Amino acid sequence: MRIGELSRKTGVPVPTIKYYVREGLLPAGELTSRNQASYDEAHERRLRLIRALLDVGGMKVAEIADVLAAVDDPERPLHKVLGAAADRVGGTAADHDDESTAARAAVADLVARRGWRTHESNPAATDLSRALAALTRLGHGTFAELLDTYAEAAEQVAQADLAYVDRRVAVEDMVEGVVIGTVLGEAVFSALRRLAHAEASARLYGTKGAPEGGKS
Repeated sequence: MRIGELSRKTGVPVPTIKYYVREGLLPAGELTSRNQASYDEAHERRLRLIRALLDVGGMKVAEIADVLAAVDDPERPLHKVLGAAADRVGGTAADHDDESTAARAAVADLVARRGWRTHESNPAATDLSRALAALTRLGHGTFAELLDTYAEAAEQVAQADLAYVDRRVAVEDMVEGVVIGTVLGEAVFSALRRLAHAEASARLYGTKGAPEGGKS
């Protein structure tokens, strides 16, 4: 297909497609003449993945480039591809006040207690520490008592993610499945958690009038 048809199929403007090609996110099309190139279903699929990581995953172009480089590396083990994707979700710098120090210790204890094979430098551990420290500053330090309950739920979700990946046959499907399960799965789990909160709140506190948003 020509680039115009690729644009129509994906809803991505032609100049944006050309930008992705220049940035190395999307492979160049096969030249059919001096000024024309042909694109196929692989380009369409990769383009949809890029847009999903941008629009749903909230990733930046440079972060997507790093993840796709891991996906396209045939020597990169799936575990490393997963790490490349996970490292792009969150991962802000750690603070160094008393609350943050205590939070990091709590996270390290959780990781050790559950036997998780991960390093303390994992960006997700930093994000969890920052969240716990913020809760402590707000007077909700006892929230840490729920960590194991949350961890059990997270383990079930992670196992489901990777079970989905194992269902993919082709290697390129598997590595793409790892990225989707990590980045877009984060958005899915967050949305489901908010829906579950609304239901749990309704059951616990009751409802007055129409549900939020006016819909059941």
